[in-house]
Amino acid sequence: MIGKLSDQQMQTILQQNMMGRIGCGSNSRIFVVPVCYAYNGKAIIAHSAEGMKITMMRNNPQVCFEVDVVTSLTHWESVIIWGQYQEILDEKERFYTMKYLMSRLLQYSETKKLQHAAAIEMADDNGHFNSNIRPVVYKITIEEMTGRYEYGDP
Repeated sequence: MIGKLSDQQMQTILQQNMMGRIGCGSNSRIFVVPVCYAYNGKAIIAHSAEGMKITMMRNNPQVCFEVDVVTSLTHWESVIIWGQYQEILDEKERFYTMKYLMSRLLQYSETKKLQHAAAIEMADDNGHFNSNIRPVVYKITIEEMTGRYEYGDP
């Protein structure tokens, strides 16, 4: 059976997962890339080093974001979001956004705990990162969301 996910089901999928895919486009090129994320009920939050994805989203902030849960070929759920890329530039907001993102990711992966804790420790009390590599912290503000599922026989 194929059907539409309810709003509550979509919220649950976004909350319970940490890997999604961003689709962005610029200059007649489309780029789809996996990212770790956190969902705060209003937006998708993520960070990245400078690169093609960030350049494309700066040029064209209209993006698509997808999360799926695949148990088998006939048992899956998928949420697709359309929204606006917005870089978080305010230092205090960057600090708290990054802290929220890392705390959410820690809930999913205890094996990565030291790496994520180190990332949080890179920032001082004012949200200034003490590393030479300063991540781009951003959110995707949700404008539209849809979800589908298939619950078939194994």
